[in-house]
Amino acid sequence: MVAGGGTAGHVEPALNLADAVRAADPDAIVTALGTAEGLETRLVPARGYELDLIPRVPLPRRPSGDLVTLPGRLRGAVSRCREVFAQRQADVVVGFGGFVALPAYLAARNRVPIVVHEANAKAGLANKVGRRFTPFVAEATTGSLPGAVRIGIPLRRSIAELDRSSRQVPARRRFGLDPDRRCLLVFGGSQGARSLNAATVAAAPALTAEGLQILHAYGARNADQIEPVADLDGYHAVEYIDGMDDAYSAADMAVCRAGAMTCAELAAVGLPAIYVPLPIGNGEQRFNATPVVEADGGVLMADADLTGDTLVGAVLPIITSTGRLEQMSQNAAAHGVRDAAARLADMVFAAAAKGHT
Repeated sequence: MVAGGGTAGHVEPALNLADAVRAADPDAIVTALGTAEGLETRLVPARGYELDLIPRVPLPRRPSGDLVTLPGRLRGAVSRCREVFAQRQADVVVGFGGFVALPAYLAARNRVPIVVHEANAKAGLANKVGRRFTPFVAEATTGSLPGAVRIGIPLRRSIAELDRSSRQVPARRRFGLDPDRRCLLVFGGSQGARSLNAATVAAAPALTAEGLQILHAYGARNADQIEPVADLDGYHAVEYIDGMDDAYSAADMAVCRAGAMTCAELAAVGLPAIYVPLPIGNGEQRFNATPVVEADGGVLMADADLTGDTLVGAVLPIITSTGRLEQMSQNAAAHGVRDAAARLADMVFAAAAKGHT
């Protein structure tokens, strides 16, 4: 049973692991644990897995009346987890952090073998608790959890096995791009796109004047931002990209946020990037990008410093230099991990086997 509900950053690695487990053992039964409010209600069934729901128990970030009711609500979620474990006859529980993982860990302690995976460079409370209950702890970034083994983040097979060079021409054809012009991919997600969009629109005339083309995923709610350059030659705008493997193949370089999954995918496929961490939370996005940047596979830029001029200044010296672009691509790929899903699946099988000895 995978417990990774809430955000796509929790759900996607859980489902990628589920695919790897079933690939390794077609007879394995994999189900997911989540809440009614999370993206898992849409993402899990779409990938062909069954979903059991538990109550959502967010942890208050500051003193409030919610603290009084927290113990009772958490007990209720733990009790529901135990019911699900019994109904599903769970042999192992794999947690990926977040609201769903904490009650799952507490419910499974001393009852069902636990595997913990931490995707972010800075671990959250759930995984800090869960790792105390098991020797099977994996991480994407060295040092996020004591005793963890760095294996990377489980990726979709379409990303993990991607050969960008062989796919470049058909991928560019899909998006209506020129097969011979260098391509800058810009994407930021629906919540994190507006400052990226503003800088991209401001930079687009100068970038295209240098012979570049831009593939810009701007987000469905942000169509107003791209109007000034909508008809600019070499500028290609889409609301959303379905199939990031094609986008990565079409691109020579990317500009993006620094979510854990984004950093893992770009490094694995060897795509250099300007990482602009979303300035929220505890700054975890900056920490996510730091290792690949230190390996010279990307560049960090603060959101507050992002303008059309700074974007042009960061992109052009890299994307117009074949040697620099190829070196950064090699550095990113050397840092990236493509087989994390299979390695985590091996850990899952080992934990399940130990639980039956």
